[in-house]
Amino acid sequence: MDTTPASEATDIECHTTHGYISDKDRYLARLKRIEGQARGIHRMVDEEQYCIDILTQISAVTSALRTVGLGLLDDHMKHCVLDAAQLGEDAAEAKLKEASEAIARLVRS
Repeated sequence: MDTTPASEATDIECHTTHGYISDKDRYLARLKRIEGQARGIHRMVDEEQYCIDILTQISAVTSALRTVGLGLLDDHMKHCVLDAAQLGEDAAEAKLKEASEAIARLVRS
């Protein structure tokens, strides 16, 4: 069994481009909007706005981040995991484990 740490296996087994690269500009634009929303929440607290309005905005940012995360995960599965599956059992198992751990982190958040 391969004893290469997951981070090293990731770099070795995934091509030089990542699955999200074709949508990079879309991801960056979405993250910029999320960043603006987070600044807006900061401003709302600073201006002592109504709690429920702040919580509503926090929910929106959380949902937006989750959507970005799921998109990145989907791209990873279609690119890196699929590539690893074509390389063989050890590479595929490492990528599936990595994806499984990422899904668990997303579900916990």
